[in-house]
Amino acid sequence: MLSFIHGFKRILLGRPMPTRAMGNTLLPKRIALPVFASDALSSVAYAPDEIILTLGLAGLVASTASLWIGLAVVAVLVVVVASYRQTVHAYPSGGGDYEVAKHNLGSHAGLGVASALLMDYILTVAVSVSSGAHYLTTAMPELTGYETPIALLVVTILAVLNLRGMRESGTAFAIPTYLYMAAIGLLAVCGLAQELMGTLGQAPSAAYELTPAAGYDAGITGVAGFFLLLRAFSSGCAALTGVEAISNGVPAFRKPKSRNAAATLALLGIISASMLVAILHLARVTGVKVVETGSKQLLKDGVPVDASTDPVIGQLAHTIFSFSTPLFLFVTVVTGLILVLAANTAFNGFPQLASVLSRDHFLPVQLYKRGDRLCYSNGIVVLAVAAGVLIIVFNAEVTRLIQMYIVGVFLSFTTSQLGMIRHWNRALRVTVGVAERNRIRRSRVVNMIGLVFTSVILVIVTITKFVHGAWLTLLLMAIVFILMLGINRHYRQSAHHTDVEDWDSAHTLPSRVHALVLVSKLDLPAMRAISYARATNPSSLTLVTVDIDPGDAVKLREQWQESGTDVSLTVLDSPFRDITGPVVTYVRSLHKRSPRDMTVVYIPYFLLKHSWEHLLHNHSAARLRRELQHVPGVIVVLVPYRLHATSPIEAPAPAEKTEPLWSGEDMNRPNFRPLQARVPVVRDQPEETS
Repeated sequence: MLSFIHGFKRILLGRPMPTRAMGNTLLPKRIALPVFASDALSSVAYAPDEIILTLGLAGLVASTASLWIGLAVVAVLVVVVASYRQTVHAYPSGGGDYEVAKHNLGSHAGLGVASALLMDYILTVAVSVSSGAHYLTTAMPELTGYETPIALLVVTILAVLNLRGMRESGTAFAIPTYLYMAAIGLLAVCGLAQELMGTLGQAPSAAYELTPAAGYDAGITGVAGFFLLLRAFSSGCAALTGVEAISNGVPAFRKPKSRNAAATLALLGIISASMLVAILHLARVTGVKVVETGSKQLLKDGVPVDASTDPVIGQLAHTIFSFSTPLFLFVTVVTGLILVLAANTAFNGFPQLASVLSRDHFLPVQLYKRGDRLCYSNGIVVLAVAAGVLIIVFNAEVTRLIQMYIVGVFLSFTTSQLGMIRHWNRALRVTVGVAERNRIRRSRVVNMIGLVFTSVILVIVTITKFVHGAWLTLLLMAIVFILMLGINRHYRQSAHHTDVEDWDSAHTLPSRVHALVLVSKLDLPAMRAISYARATNPSSLTLVTVDIDPGDAVKLREQWQESGTDVSLTVLDSPFRDITGPVVTYVRSLHKRSPRDMTVVYIPYFLLKHSWEHLLHNHSAARLRRELQHVPGVIVVLVPYRLHATSPIEAPAPAEKTEPLWSGEDMNRPNFRPLQARVPVVRDQPEETS
């Protein structure tokens, strides 16, 4: 069974990779762009939907403001990209916002940023995959209602691909990402050309009238309208998500790492801004409307209709490529695919950040080391499971998930900007050259502007989205923060208790070593355990059995007398037919009698050939080991005996007349019979000791 699982794993994930192959996993810019920027690029596919949907709550007039909201989002994007270009140069070791906050604002600030980033990555997978599932059902209506199973299947596939290694997953995802950029570029060029020629049609939803939702009859005027604009702006800022992933993944770039990461950031900003503005402009001129299902905002001939609207890019593709079904399907399918693959950014960023946190002892140490494919396999599995839980809980509904999404992003943005300002202030205090000081001042100005922008947006997001789901994100972030503090406290306490303060006392031997061999009968496994115990030359050696059935105890005494061994036999009474309790009580009594002594308990157990055989053997040994390992001053040794053995050493052989002396080689013989000679005899025969 184990060999089958191992073989299936190798087929699924590939052969193990040696550490020396690490250099082959580094990414060039052409692969790093789809790996780390697919999240930000894919945000363009759903950020326009959220802007238009939110503005549509106030009616048709408000929805015309979508382009201006988009331009405001682009302005913030430019500032954030410029500031992160400085971060990848200042902190090229990975960790991104966490490293910036930890080194400049303290460990607690860094931990707060890390909590936000971890939740952001989990939500990235949930939102992207759920959005991709909805785009898939747009192209294939027969799959409607199966968004959650589709999303879970996609998360599993993404996890498996990433477990094969970053380079392999990046190469696999590069082609769909570039196809997506080509599809949106083709959509924008054709749409703008049709607009200039006057042949651009109207979107399918343009045929409906849009009425304000309840509570928004005043449109965008008044306090409610102002907060609606802020909410639309904060929803559109989802287009900025994923920018921080490049700063977290700088170590994955080829050398020069920082310069390549900065170039990828700049390219990401240009492409994202162009795509967002083009989509919002075309949506406005084609009359695209987006409403929540069942909102009753759409009217047909003055009568409310319960009609649902497709995503913005889907409606634009239907309008612009009405003459070509293949082009419509190409744009729609590729957009849905990139939304799915956008989660790959999180599958690269989350394990990298988790490894850094594990290195600092804020997460379990299992997340620190790479797996046999040179990827952080444990982090990938944790991310997939957490995202799957969110998808199930929220039924893969993008509108509900995205309300939780944006808070953590801008919390990390804001903290990072403040940390970089502290970084530049510290650099100014030690820098002498005029040119270098001027460069530092310019960099500080960029981060100051970024701090103003991101902090204002953080306040807006928190206020406008708090009751819509942001409160849950903040709660989860607080739980993760407290959990990581607890893990760090445990590791610090463990280190304090295990550090060697006095090397002389650490080398001190125990006064005596008592060896106990637990037996139920004197069979071959028991004789091997006795032989092994005698080879360690303990101060005393005792056979221990528990009297469950008087007949078994009598038979054991007869075997013990027949063996002629000088090892004493102790029979423990068990009126309630329990094995573990009497043994633990007896061992504890030995420790209380002489706390400086060491007690070593030898337990025979079977090495089994088939996994199903574990149901039939070794249960008592497992229970005894679990209980005895908590007794102070006690060491538990499991002495294996291979069942179904075929080798001459392991297989039972006919009894032979034993010699008066024995050695380590004799000890391995299954027919070995311990005689009256004690271990000191072995010291007289050093040439025979194995």
